[in-house]
Amino acid sequence: MSKTLLKPENSTLLTGIRWETYQALLLDLAENPGKKLTYDQGALEIMTPLPEHEINKGFLGRLVQTTTEVLGLEISSLGSTTLSRKDLQKGVEPDECYYITNEELVRGKINFDFNRDPPPDLAIEIDITRSSLDRLTIYAALGIREIWRFDGANLFIYCLENGSYQEQEKSKVLPILSKSVILNFLIRRGEKGENALLNEFRLWLENPKIIQE
Repeated sequence: MSKTLLKPENSTLLTGIRWETYQALLLDLAENPGKKLTYDQGALEIMTPLPEHEINKGFLGRLVQTTTEVLGLEISSLGSTTLSRKDLQKGVEPDECYYITNEELVRGKINFDFNRDPPPDLAIEIDITRSSLDRLTIYAALGIREIWRFDGANLFIYCLENGSYQEQEKSKVLPILSKSVILNFLIRRGEKGENALLNEFRLWLENPKIIQE
C-alpha cells in the first residue's frame, strides 16, 4: 500500500487497497461522519469536505426538492449513501442523490443492493477541491443517469449516453431546469437568504420565464 497526500487539509489518496479494507473503512467511518470515500479498483480517496462544500450541496439539494414539490413529482432521497459494486470494484459517495424517474421502483426500500436495484437518477457533486480520482467514470460505471457538478463558479449537467457522460444545457431528469437557471439561483445565495431565494424559485417554477445569465 502506498500513500500520497494531496491538499493535506482535506484529501488523502491511498493505493493498493483491497475491497474488503474499503468496506471495513466504510463501517468504521459510519460512526465518524464528515469523511467521503471514493474507491476505484484499489485506489481509495478519503476527503474531508470544507464548509463551502456543505453549504453548496445543501442549497442545490433544496432546489431539487423544491422543484419536485412544485411540479408534483415523487422523490426519494438517498443523501450521501455509498453507491458501490464489488463486481466493478468501484464505490462513490455523492453529495446528494435522488430517485425521481424511478422513485416508484424503490418506494419503501431501506436496504439497497446496486447489483439488483436501479441506481439513483440524479447525483449532486460539489467539486470545490478537485478529486484525485475520476468520479464521473465511477458514476458512469454504476449507471447514474445524471450528474450536476458545481466547482464553486460553474455548474455542469452531465447526462449518461451510451456508457459515458455528455454535457448538456438542460436536465433530463428535471427538464424544466437549465444549468443557467440553476446557477442563477446558486450564485445569488450570498445576496439573499436561502428561504427568500427558494420563494423566488418557487414563483419561477409556477410561471417559468427566461432568466438572464
